[in-house]
Amino acid sequence: MTNEAILIHETAPPIPMTCADTAYAKGSWLILSNPMTVAVHGSNDEAICAGIAAEEKISGDGKLKIAVYREGIFQATGSAASSAGAVLALSGTAQRLKTSDATTLQSIGAAVSLEDCGGNGETMVVELKPGIGGSGGLS
Repeated sequence: MTNEAILIHETAPPIPMTCADTAYAKGSWLILSNPMTVAVHGSNDEAICAGIAAEEKISGDGKLKIAVYREGIFQATGSAASSAGAVLALSGTAQRLKTSDATTLQSIGAAVSLEDCGGNGETMVVELKPGIGGSGGLS
């Protein structure tokens, strides 16, 4: 997988969340479903962010839990230019972030940018904050 987030500073330990018995790359952006279940972010534009995979998971290993960071400072990849301080959401490009449209209910932020991002494919430092800036929820 490409564009995985890279941990820079751990500010809280990861927590166990339910997952499918499939492969998860360490550093993958994860999306949330009920109850406390995660899947790898694909092309789900502005999906609800669950956090970042803290470990590698092998497909078919029988594990149905994965450690997930819900806080921390990470290097992440953008899908468009953004400025420091911007609330970022999962974009329609797998494993990338974009500036969140906080005016829509489905726009649930994933992180806050700690520096400018020059554009698509550029990396930036972000603070992981699932749920920031949005008022939507699981349906």
